[in-house]
Amino acid sequence: PLSPALSAANSEIIHRSHSLVWSISELLKVKCSHDSFSFWVDEQAPVGPDQKAYVKHLVAIFCFLAKKVMKKWSMTQNLTFREQLEGGIRYFDLRVSSKPGEPGHEIYFIHGLFGHKVRDGLNDINNFLTIHKKEVVLLDFNHHYAMSEEHHRYLIKMLKNVFGHKLCRIDVVEEITLNYLWDNRYQVLVFYHHPSAESCPVMWPGSKIPAPWANTTDATKLIQFLETTLGERAKYGSFHVSQAILTPHVKTIARGLVRGLRNYLVEKNLPTIMMWVEAQKPGVDGVNIITSDFVELVDFANTVIKLNNFLIQDRPGT
Repeated sequence: PLSPALSAANSEIIHRSHSLVWSISELLKVKCSHDSFSFWVDEQAPVGPDQKAYVKHLVAIFCFLAKKVMKKWSMTQNLTFREQLEGGIRYFDLRVSSKPGEPGHEIYFIHGLFGHKVRDGLNDINNFLTIHKKEVVLLDFNHHYAMSEEHHRYLIKMLKNVFGHKLCRIDVVEEITLNYLWDNRYQVLVFYHHPSAESCPVMWPGSKIPAPWANTTDATKLIQFLETTLGERAKYGSFHVSQAILTPHVKTIARGLVRGLRNYLVEKNLPTIMMWVEAQKPGVDGVNIITSDFVELVDFANTVIKLNNFLIQDRPGT
């Protein structure tokens, strides 16, 4: 079950918003995870096709040791899909790939190393949604590797089969309110960043959910970037993801080789990032979706949920 604090916060927001018309592009309801699937990676599998040639060369030389290092820098989450959902995550950042040379069209999550089969992750999410009828998730398939047209058709068909009537059809973003979703029994918005999904009415195009990327290891530069891109956010027609994440470069990894992403880069910068999050307001001119690494390290969920109180306070008659 959801933690008591999170459950109470969610219930309060849902109860007070039930008679209101909020577009979920304006509503910031819960926190979101970056590279959401990377809680487990397969050290026995080949290096993923998302990696550069020099990384594959190093793995070919140092093999198991190199993969141990890759694992420390590839994993951006510790919680499983189910645990993330129970902790309040409702937006999932997803990168997928086939395994070159493997027969069939199976698709896997990927971040440097291969993770679980996509089908297993989708089933975990669907099982949660079947129990929690009023919960809504956003699945953002924004990177595809080593995938032919057949692979894309396979994945799109899989999404339809797993979620069925829960998939929200493409519509005017400002009309996608909680009441609209509940009335139509929609619980899943899938964003698919590839032309293969252009003719599918339940696969939202990637242009509807821009996610500017700072690509920096400096927390101060990250905050400046988040502020700038929020100021440039389109007022209508799309969702918006603020990626509150730091990205390791080659030098960063070399300096913190053994410690890994969490210990070397994330933990020491979380206070700065959290100060920025706490100072935000949701709405047309504010934040919509915020992604983070290692979402369990701080009380991010309740912090983000409480931001919705600004929407309630600013609403006429409340």
